Amino acid sequence: MAFKESITPEEIEAMDIVAFNGPISIISTRGKAFDDAIAHLSSCRMIGFDTETKPIFNNKTQRCGTALLQLSSETNSYLFRLHKLGLPQELADILASNSITKIGAAVLDDIRGLQRYNYFEAARFMDLQTFVEKYGIKDKSVKKLSAIILGKKVSKAQQLSNWEAPELLEPQQLYAATDAWICLVMYKVLLGSY
Repeated sequence: MAFKESITPEEIEAMDIVAFNGPISIISTRGKAFDDAIAHLSSCRMIGFDTETKPIFNNKTQRCGTALLQLSSETNSYLFRLHKLGLPQELADILASNSITKIGAAVLDDIRGLQRYNYFEAARFMDLQTFVEKYGIKDKSVKKLSAIILGKKVSKAQQLSNWEAPELLEPQQLYAATDAWICLVMYKVLLGSY
């Protein structure tokens, strides 16, 4: 399968938006929702992966930790509010699992941010930005990768929103779920299995 090397903003703007359309679970505490998420994710061979950090707009504010961990299967997306939950061992175990491939973009900094909560040996992470090189793709942002690989654009309108807000708004939830899920979908398309 041949893909374009790069894409223009004008080409992206003309595309339809793609978004996750399954159930989104927001998890701030341990309990049934947390246990259900761990059970579902543990049963997957591949999951989409991303994190969000509260944006900082000046040099005087201390850097915040990772506020949100997004893990998605093809059907379900889980948003773990780490600034409230921390990184429980069950979640760290998924991130360290050799039987679950975690697919994301620019994953190294995300992993380091998560390890500040609870150190784990990261295993089976696939960085799309590296993986796409063998397909000749040079534009590597998630937005551009989605346009090149899927012919659809992802909205980045919520990217710089407050991920530590008391409640995540619906547009934030959809953005966060889509960002993890889309990485899984793109990887499967590249492998020819979606």
